[in-house]
Amino acid sequence: MKKMRIGAATLVAGLMIAGSALAQDVVRHKIPNSDFPIAQAVEVPAGKTTVYVSGAVPSVVDEKAEKGSLAAYGDTKTQTETVLKSIEKTLTGLNLKMSDVIKMQVFLVGDPAKDGKMDFSGFMEGYTQFFGTKEQPNLPTRSVFQVAGLAAPGFLVEIEVTAVRP
Repeated sequence: MKKMRIGAATLVAGLMIAGSALAQDVVRHKIPNSDFPIAQAVEVPAGKTTVYVSGAVPSVVDEKAEKGSLAAYGDTKTQTETVLKSIEKTLTGLNLKMSDVIKMQVFLVGDPAKDGKMDFSGFMEGYTQFFGTKEQPNLPTRSVFQVAGLAAPGFLVEIEVTAVRP
């Protein structure tokens, strides 16, 4: 009987330790001496589920513009906003939030209005409406790439994210 109590106590203690490990939160490491709105690194504890969200592309903002044109989708800032709203909607459908995003990969096409260079500042204007705000301070790790093109000629922005289920 005594052995059984010790075994049960050990099992309960082990489960409590494992449970506390599973209950740990995601750790987001800030970039030292920087206020740039991305995380330097993100740690995801064991037992968390990661969700990989496919690349999202812009929504049409001007129905009167030529189909597939840059005018139909707007500039980089506008496209970033519609892409992030689309991602937010996808996450909501998965019972997740933008605050659950831990990694982001951004693909920007060179803007013809900027001599074929990506409009990073336009992207940041859209991005900072969703990340690093008072309402949503959680920052993902992030990479931004300039690419030759995306699926439609008018697309300047495509973003894919990885989120962690809380």
